[in-house]
Amino acid sequence: MSGPGGGRGPRGPMAGAPTQRAQNFGPSAKRLLGTLRVDAGGLVVVVLLGVASVTLSVLGPKILGEGTNVVFAGFISMQLPAGATKQQVIDQLTAGGNQQQADMLKAMELTPGAGIDFGHLGSIMLAVLAVYVFAAVFNWVQARVLNGIVQRAMHRLRVRVEDKIHRLPLSYFDGVQRGEVLSRVTNDVDNIGQTMQQTLSQVIMSLLTVVGVLAMMFVISPLLAVIALVTIPLTIVVTTVVARRSQKLFVAQWRATGILNARVEETFSGHSVVKVFGHQKAVEADFADENEEVYRASFGAQFLSGVIMPSMMFIGNLVYVAIAVVGGLQVAGGLLSIGDVQAFIQYSRQFTQPLSQLGSMANLLQSGVASAERVFELLDEPEQSTDPDPARSPAPDAAELAFADVDFRYTPDVPLIDGLSLRARPGSTVAIVGPTGAGKTTLVNLIMRFYDVDAGVISLDGVDTRRMTRADLRSRTGMVLQDTWLFSGTIRENIAYARPEATEEEIVAAATAAYVDRFVHALPEGYDTVLDDEATGLSVGERQLVTIARAFLADPRILILDEATSSVDTRTELLIQRAMSRLRADRTAFVIAHRLSTIRDADLILVMEHGAIVEQGTHDELLAAQGAYRRLYDAQFEAAIDDEATRAAASVVPVTPGAPVARGAVH
Repeated sequence: MSGPGGGRGPRGPMAGAPTQRAQNFGPSAKRLLGTLRVDAGGLVVVVLLGVASVTLSVLGPKILGEGTNVVFAGFISMQLPAGATKQQVIDQLTAGGNQQQADMLKAMELTPGAGIDFGHLGSIMLAVLAVYVFAAVFNWVQARVLNGIVQRAMHRLRVRVEDKIHRLPLSYFDGVQRGEVLSRVTNDVDNIGQTMQQTLSQVIMSLLTVVGVLAMMFVISPLLAVIALVTIPLTIVVTTVVARRSQKLFVAQWRATGILNARVEETFSGHSVVKVFGHQKAVEADFADENEEVYRASFGAQFLSGVIMPSMMFIGNLVYVAIAVVGGLQVAGGLLSIGDVQAFIQYSRQFTQPLSQLGSMANLLQSGVASAERVFELLDEPEQSTDPDPARSPAPDAAELAFADVDFRYTPDVPLIDGLSLRARPGSTVAIVGPTGAGKTTLVNLIMRFYDVDAGVISLDGVDTRRMTRADLRSRTGMVLQDTWLFSGTIRENIAYARPEATEEEIVAAATAAYVDRFVHALPEGYDTVLDDEATGLSVGERQLVTIARAFLADPRILILDEATSSVDTRTELLIQRAMSRLRADRTAFVIAHRLSTIRDADLILVMEHGAIVEQGTHDELLAAQGAYRRLYDAQFEAAIDDEATRAAASVVPVTPGAPVARGAVH
């Protein structure tokens, strides 16, 4: 599409790349979680299932501790004389000066000489098995419910992104590389889904586990619980310090990935041009630099975030040692049973493990939030103006298009079109000519409302096009652009894109009118021949013919041809011109042309320079005026003569003096 000066739209090197404001982790994470608000009921179920699973899981070590007490008490009882009571044994130990052993025995439940109670032990083991089985079932159900919530959230996010893209003005796409947009729509959205899938369940379970385990630890031993709590501030300090540094690198990683994707997309799209001009090494060098940038950002982000897990393990091991020493002293002093110490050591592992998991998930969370920020930036882009409500609609056969004092600029400080007025009557053909950058394609953008005028009015049968819906305006318009666009599908589907409900007879009639029918039957599957998105099975001219057939099928009231015959041979061009003459009957046609020979029969020719119409009239009138049109015409005519002279000179064979001259040689 035309930009300032009539070329491409305003375009920066990476206008759509994330800025430094995309490093606001907290607000972006909160907004990301807000996408789950629709499934609030499901999230409540997830939390309840998590509570049930964690409750059962934290009961397991306590029950196992009871089993350890049974085994240990049975083993100790076997060392004591049968028939004596527990109190008698304690008194004997006290009298013998073994007070520490007596204190330990007081904390135990045993019968001297009874041995291990295997019946009680079996009941405990069955209870432990039931607890862990049900905990696993609740955990599995929770994971399934949460997976559904996350996938539905990603589905809604993709729908929002798709809808947003359709509401963005054309100026946005003129300023952002396609690869960058694709990276946000695909890579970033997928990364968000993976992050939420991998972290959300773990975060919920880790937090619930910390709370549940901490409660059980205080029940067993408040002193040991306080020792275990030392890990929390240390974890927060380590995670905060590392996260603050690595978040910037994650943002840089995804920004660099977007730039790299744009480079790859651009290179593959222009692969043949790169080969023709021998720029492989330059492209490879640019790719290597951008790939190196992705590597540096990714390595730094992953390295820093990877420090968290080893740090958490180190802190956990220190706490483990402290608990083992203090717990052993308490067992020796009869303050705790050995089963309680065993359970507490398990709890200490359960306590530090979720903290370590939360720390290790920091890299995933930061990466996912960095992607979310990029997607939210896209969703927050200014949209095109909304359609009027109520909207006006001209008569179905409306075909008179008028410009009245139209002003337009792509950027406020660069004038382009000022005070443009013209009227195109039904059935007339208006040709627009001028040098590159004159603003020819900009007129098409304004007619289609890809851009809105800054001042003045464009009207269709007296109705301001801004008072019409865009869908209504564009449904009355058919376009054939210089750059062909065909999608992956059959030739029949590509032609029917203009009117999906068209019958087979209508499709064939449009193809025949555009001379597509003459080459389709030479293809293996005829109209059912499947094209890829590059339509590599067709020549450039044949692709253009398919797009022209699409315009025939649309049967529009307004027809726009932007160098529509530029990619076909001379014979095909003549055939298309005849077909276009039939198509233009009773329709308003705008033809943008560089080859003046193709618009000799236009009813009105507009000559544009610097966004203004400097001349208008018929072909003969403009030639007689000896103005800008005449200069364009003479320039093309002289170029044609020069080309003919060059070809004639190339046919001359130089002859060496004295050498024999071949028959037919010119000398």
